[in-house]
Amino acid sequence: MSGIHHIILPILLAFLGTLWIHPKILKISIMKNLVDNPDARKLQRNPVPVMGGLAVFFGIVIGICSSQTLLNEPNVFMLITAMLIMLYIGTMDDILDLSPAIRFLIEILIVGWLMYVNRASINSLWGLWGVYEIPLWVSCPLTIFAAVGIINAINLIDGVNGLSSGFCFMASVMFAIIFYKSGNTVMTTIAISAAGAIIPFFLHNVFGNSTKMFIGDGGTLVIGTMMSMFVISILKTDTECSMFAANGMGLVPFTLAVLSIPVFDTLRVMTTRIKNKKSPFHPDKTHLHHLFIELGFSHIGTTVSILTINFMVVAIWYLSYKLGAPIDVQLYIVIGISIFVTFIFYVFAHRQIEKNGRFLKVLQKIAKTIHLEKKGIWSKIQKVIDKM
Repeated sequence: MSGIHHIILPILLAFLGTLWIHPKILKISIMKNLVDNPDARKLQRNPVPVMGGLAVFFGIVIGICSSQTLLNEPNVFMLITAMLIMLYIGTMDDILDLSPAIRFLIEILIVGWLMYVNRASINSLWGLWGVYEIPLWVSCPLTIFAAVGIINAINLIDGVNGLSSGFCFMASVMFAIIFYKSGNTVMTTIAISAAGAIIPFFLHNVFGNSTKMFIGDGGTLVIGTMMSMFVISILKTDTECSMFAANGMGLVPFTLAVLSIPVFDTLRVMTTRIKNKKSPFHPDKTHLHHLFIELGFSHIGTTVSILTINFMVVAIWYLSYKLGAPIDVQLYIVIGISIFVTFIFYVFAHRQIEKNGRFLKVLQKIAKTIHLEKKGIWSKIQKVIDKM
């Protein structure tokens, strides 16, 4: 299949699909009062429509349907079905505020169902610690734990404008690159469709004034499900990405690097909650994006900073791979940097705020420097986006 069929056409149609349906869903959300209201935990000051996930899902499906090859793949139909169920559950959560236990159980069932119908799971570490194929009794719970963890990690970073959508765009592009280079046209098309569908939503979410929508739990659960399937596709025994493992590339370190900030920030938040004898699902304001806001960063400044940090983790991992580092060393580098930026930096910066430390002014100065919303061009971009 030529590049135009599984790259250019899907990303273009996914982009146009989201762009076309976004204002229609926005109008319905406002008419039906389907909004996210501000409270003590949330960062917005006014009610914001919360059905953005519907627009992104529509765009993704349009992009996928542009490929005749994908339409003939039963596994793709199963993935779209799972995404549709997740969209429904997430949208119900946005409207009715479902209990975390119910949502968690549904996520486990959906992941288990996808594993069963697709006959795919994380069943190989591809040489990490000398381990290749993993027995079924280990791979099944490992896959469910990893996939549900990824879904919730993507959901929990949705706290400031552009963060979850910006991260998922970046991750989708990175996954699309490795799928494309490995010759996996099916996963390439799905990943690039996700990237294309996210772009219009991201622009409205970041720059829009009258057209702003949140992606909502519906959107984060959909994209989180896709991210988990990308990881499973890379870490299964018959993956097309085995060619990279044969050349010394750590597939486990790669997937962990791409998802480093959401995964490690979620681990820190949940372990802290458990340590404080609270439910790991108890909502609070202890995520990394909350810290950046507390330091004086704007929403877009927070988004740019966190995405840059995540990109740096991937870049450092890639450098270690190109320099010939063994697979286990690649993993330790990713884990070490991720712990530093999500655990150590968080504690350090929070103490600077509490004690008004000498480094606090440095961090606040950086925050002011990248406070992009105050730049003159911002209002011009806002006007253009609001007319889209």
